[in-house]
Amino acid sequence: MADFNALIEGYREFRKTGWSRERARWSELAEGQSPKVMVIACSDSRVDPAQIFNVRPGEIFAVRNVANLVPPYETGGGHHGVSAALEFAVTQLQVEEVIVLGHGFCGGCAAALTGQFDDAPSGEGRFIADWIELLHNARDKVRDAHPELDRAAFLAMEQEAVRVSLENLRTFSWVREREADGRLRLRGAFFAISDGILHLLDETSGRFSPA
Repeated sequence: MADFNALIEGYREFRKTGWSRERARWSELAEGQSPKVMVIACSDSRVDPAQIFNVRPGEIFAVRNVANLVPPYETGGGHHGVSAALEFAVTQLQVEEVIVLGHGFCGGCAAALTGQFDDAPSGEGRFIADWIELLHNARDKVRDAHPELDRAAFLAMEQEAVRVSLENLRTFSWVREREADGRLRLRGAFFAISDGILHLLDETSGRFSPA
């Protein structure tokens, strides 16, 4: 597994090969970015959206966090990193699509489903507990349908997280307005780590199917 020294070696290799090969592209990107797609993905080290979608630098605006979650619109206290990134991508970069990318064997979704951090003290685990609280309603729905909490339950939770984020995206007025007039399209996707297959959500049927 890579440590810091391995990362520096990787950077040097990138400078010799990847950067030099794409030098014209990097010069162009130094003048600004204009991605057409925003991807909201999980921080999980196994799920790199640039690798999954095989894109070049500057082609996607990516935000990653635990369990690929979007909080609902609210203006209360605190810092709103995901909301700020969303606002920047939609209103300033004017992306045309926002993809919520969930994935298999997601630790954040598993913690939400099992209640692993429900009783976390004020110290370790508290930030995780507060964040995945966004999935509590979905958790209740999944637990009712899968009381045995088998693998099907965890898969259902992972896919519910995508639906929750799509629902929350639509609480932002400037997302709703652009979706309504056709300037913006919202999509849900799910990447199965075990077999490498990407599934797309049909919001009409509520089902995920292989791309």
